[in-house]
Amino acid sequence: MKLATRLVHFEAAPKDPYRPKATPIYQTATFEQENADSLGEYDYSRSGNPTRKVLEDQMAALEGGERGFCYASGMAAITSVMRLLRAGDEIVSDYDLYGGTSRLFAKVLPRAGVVIRYVDASDPAAVAAAITTKTRMIYVESPTNPFLRVIDLVAIAEVAKKNDLLFAIDNSVMSPYLQNPLQLGADVVIHSATKFLCGHSDVTAGVVVVKDKALAEQLYFLQNAEGTALGPFDSYLLLRGLKTLKVRMDAQQRSCEAIAEFLTTHSKVREVYYPGLASHKDYAIHMRQARGGGSLLSFTAGSAESAKAIAERSELFSISLSFGSVQSSISIPLKMSHSSVPVEMTSVRKPPADMLRLSIGIEDTEDLIADLSASLDSI
Repeated sequence: MKLATRLVHFEAAPKDPYRPKATPIYQTATFEQENADSLGEYDYSRSGNPTRKVLEDQMAALEGGERGFCYASGMAAITSVMRLLRAGDEIVSDYDLYGGTSRLFAKVLPRAGVVIRYVDASDPAAVAAAITTKTRMIYVESPTNPFLRVIDLVAIAEVAKKNDLLFAIDNSVMSPYLQNPLQLGADVVIHSATKFLCGHSDVTAGVVVVKDKALAEQLYFLQNAEGTALGPFDSYLLLRGLKTLKVRMDAQQRSCEAIAEFLTTHSKVREVYYPGLASHKDYAIHMRQARGGGSLLSFTAGSAESAKAIAERSELFSISLSFGSVQSSISIPLKMSHSSVPVEMTSVRKPPADMLRLSIGIEDTEDLIADLSASLDSI
């Protein structure tokens, strides 16, 4: 099955004799056991829940992995992957990361004795040069947020394989509909499911999918031991959102392409960041590893005052620090999603004060362009 078909054709309720079309919400903390000296398939929802299991299996199938894991947030998912490391281990990471990830890497992982080496991962040679005998993982996003830089995932996977390292990628900006990192050589793929996977701004969740059975066993142990798993009701909502991933992203991407082209022609816009534009520096690399430019873009407006005015005067773009919803949103990354970037890192990855990030929803494209045009013309 192609991915679009797989999104809606999966076993909704394994072993349920009534064969419901929608996965039931097993809203229970515990499960009654048949025997007092042994446990059945499910015993405690922290350890396993039928609703979450359907979701985790679906995510593994969509990413082409061995096993999927769903967490209470995207940051919980990233943190669980970091638990695979020990004191003294090192990560070689791209410098352009989501603000919450930057905070985790700069303020939390060092407490556990994990060292982060930042490089420009768009240069595979720079990644290879940063590897030491203590390196255990390479970590990137592609496209990055909010600069929409592109990392050559196949090239980085080759570096990781040559050095026997784990290669983890945050795939939140693309979703499995547009990009499948495991098929490109990654070992671990991570999603903030709060965004495109959910698509409706009503779930906070994270996903990890791995392609190695031994790695899956380690992550299951950590998920159970630390109690970070997603609850059954949120699992149900996320499953429902996933079914419309194709139709949502097709519409959102079409609009984003048109809006990106519009912005490149407007006199008030300094620069547009969107990997779906042929003018993007790494357009060819991105289109080789992804199936479109996605529906997230950034642009600069000339001054912080102009950026603030555009965001606040827009009628259809709600000011929001997240992205991926059916409703379009606008944000100033420096003041919102990336305000948590530690001071010591801002010299190499600080979003410009005049940068605006747009997440394109499913509204009429002409309405969105008209709204942006009015906001831009007013400054």
